[in-house]
Amino acid sequence: MNLLFRLVWVALASLRRARLGTLDESTVRLSVLPGDLDLNGHMNNGRYLSLMDLGRVDLLIRLGIVRAMRVHRWSGVVASVAVSFRRALDPFARYELRSRLLCWDERWLFMEQRFTRGGELAAYAVVKLQFSSRAGRLPPREVVKATGSALESPPVPQAVLEWQDAENRLVAGGQPVSLSA
Repeated sequence: MNLLFRLVWVALASLRRARLGTLDESTVRLSVLPGDLDLNGHMNNGRYLSLMDLGRVDLLIRLGIVRAMRVHRWSGVVASVAVSFRRALDPFARYELRSRLLCWDERWLFMEQRFTRGGELAAYAVVKLQFSSRAGRLPPREVVKATGSALESPPVPQAVLEWQDAENRLVAGGQPVSLSA
């Protein structure tokens, strides 16, 4: 339930905050609440993924993409996430969730999301997003236009290209990864 309250809070706050440029970074300040904890007494790894939704909501509202989604009846989905946990976030710790569009290609938008505390990285994620309309998949440049920009994508980082290649190889056959050589 506390995520519902945080979602409403973030969405309403986002409507009052300054509009962002296409490649600008959104920052949402949050605290680790008791419902976010795992048995080890720090933020649960699954909770990071849920909280990342709040960062995406703030960013997409402030970029103007949510408005375009309502007007054009677009929908968006997270297709994949690569996340790395670097430092624990302890009970009641205050932290920042920083989100920004990283780049896009012909099919996907890639977003970077970082959890930081006191300037130190606690968790880092790259999120692959796809948007669609009633007619089917939207080219990412169409979504980017909703930000008021016809900006070309920054170069896709080599690490993202390698992640996509590894992901494609892992799921290519629809079979579990074999542990044998």
